[in-house]
Amino acid sequence: MDAPLDTLQKALQINLDLRWYGTIAEIGAGQEVARWFFRAGGAAGTVAKSMSAYDMAVSDAVYGKSDRYVSKGRLQAMLDHEYELNLERLGDERGDDTSFFAFADTVVARSYRGGNECHGWMGVKFQSHPRDEPSQIVLHVRMLDDEAAQQQEALGVVGVNLLHAAFFQHHEPERVVESLLDALTTGRIEIDMIEMKGIEFRGVDNRLLALKLVTLGLSGAAMFAPDRQVLQPSEVLRKKAILVERGSFRPPTVVNIDMLEAALAKFESHDDVMGRDVLMLTELTMANLRAGGDIVDRKDFLARADLLSACGMTVLISDFLAYYRLAAYLAWRTDGRIGMVMGVPSLLTLFDEASHAELPGGILESFGRLLKNNLKLYVYPMLRDGQVVTVDTVRVDDDHQPLYDYLHRRGSFVGLDNYKPAYLRILSRDVLKRIPTEDTTWESMVPVEVCELIKKRGFFGYPRERGLP
Repeated sequence: MDAPLDTLQKALQINLDLRWYGTIAEIGAGQEVARWFFRAGGAAGTVAKSMSAYDMAVSDAVYGKSDRYVSKGRLQAMLDHEYELNLERLGDERGDDTSFFAFADTVVARSYRGGNECHGWMGVKFQSHPRDEPSQIVLHVRMLDDEAAQQQEALGVVGVNLLHAAFFQHHEPERVVESLLDALTTGRIEIDMIEMKGIEFRGVDNRLLALKLVTLGLSGAAMFAPDRQVLQPSEVLRKKAILVERGSFRPPTVVNIDMLEAALAKFESHDDVMGRDVLMLTELTMANLRAGGDIVDRKDFLARADLLSACGMTVLISDFLAYYRLAAYLAWRTDGRIGMVMGVPSLLTLFDEASHAELPGGILESFGRLLKNNLKLYVYPMLRDGQVVTVDTVRVDDDHQPLYDYLHRRGSFVGLDNYKPAYLRILSRDVLKRIPTEDTTWESMVPVEVCELIKKRGFFGYPRERGLP
């Protein structure tokens, strides 16, 4: 097996391939991508133009006005403008033999004062064959190095990786994702959003690429909207009040929806939530998706994702098994209140000392991290031996009961007394068992949209011949 190419070799391979010709436009961290192509030699055959537009007035004059200069919208304006210019200026002369491209990035690296978020948008719009319709790859990166020079270097490497993968691996979208951090580590660069579209990617489901980012450790989390479009988490979460429910959602039941709705009624009553947009999230953890194995069942993942989308839910995929890690991730991206929705059984697991063994301070440190910034847990009751168990009546083991009582008194646990009693007998695992059988009682245990989609798509073993036309 051939050794992988280093960054300079990738740039040289592109320069020596006379098919590719286009523009590299960079804002915010220097000509870090273009520099690799000039260093490699032969760049005249690849780079029609290299430019920076640091001054906002100049940038606006070239690409149009923008409220935010480091944004997906600004990146798209750059890609569209530079790509169309290439076609307009060079299409007649060399369009029969050339695949045109436009590469762009708009980033903010470490400032001399420090303390700023170091991130950016990067993308390439390209023809895979001369005269072809364009395809496009866009991604959002976070630079994690401490020094600006190191961040700029890492950004340049990612850019070369992206161009090389777009030109030579576009027929294997997952290989494109895998190659983005060649010659780098996840300690230097995080990629928390990638989107492919256009003729070469017409069969790509970007939700699977979002899953791939988390699976590879390129990001701790990924997000997509009810319309199945991938989202950049920081932009979506910014300044929002956030209510998140973790679950298997296999399938989503009326209980899952009632938990969120009951919690929302309590959540919105807080003074610091009033007047803010509230974002409700349904979170799937990688541990749950792997279900004790090493491999994620893509069909199962997409089934759950489609069903949550049918319920109008924004979905978060995360590799945060511990709740406090999820809390920290959200808190870093919003200054709004955060609430977590769970049932009594999940609350009980938080008082299992073994689940906090990775922290030096054990369960005390875990709760300290989780409940920072006045985060609250909104807890849905459960049935046990025919009795309703709530945050007021549940008991943990004797050693931890004083801790439970203290946290309950301080208001960290909010009991959801506005629940629907008839729903307490519904369990996802029971619904799942009934779907493949002749027992139709499961149909009333899930939202109507979920029921229809399960039947139509044959999810979870539902016999397709009994499905809707």
